[in-house]
Amino acid sequence: MLCFEDLEAWQFARAQVLAVYGLCGGEPLSRDFGLKDQIQRSSVSVMTNIAEGFERTGNKEKLHFYNIARASCGETRSLLYVVTDVYSSLSEQSDAIRLESVHVGKVISGLIRSTRES
Repeated sequence: MLCFEDLEAWQFARAQVLAVYGLCGGEPLSRDFGLKDQIQRSSVSVMTNIAEGFERTGNKEKLHFYNIARASCGETRSLLYVVTDVYSSLSEQSDAIRLESVHVGKVISGLIRSTRES
């Protein structure tokens, strides 16, 4: 039986959370509590909304949560631009996570598309 952990979108979102937490754990971002907390929350939101959507029984509900996940992915990408712009020492790491976040968003879009078609 398929579970949310089997979804590629959730797996990629989980990897993104680990990357974001790694980025936020070091200096100087670890001391920027507002930005650090917001980017961590938005990345966790991607992963958790995919899981919550999967566990819903109706497609309308599933799509609602998958769309929230996609929006949170966009929020994470936007916040990664802030990291790049404000903390030049983290720009390479931030840019790499942002590129992965684009991929996560595309996979979520595919999940939304396949849910609509089912």
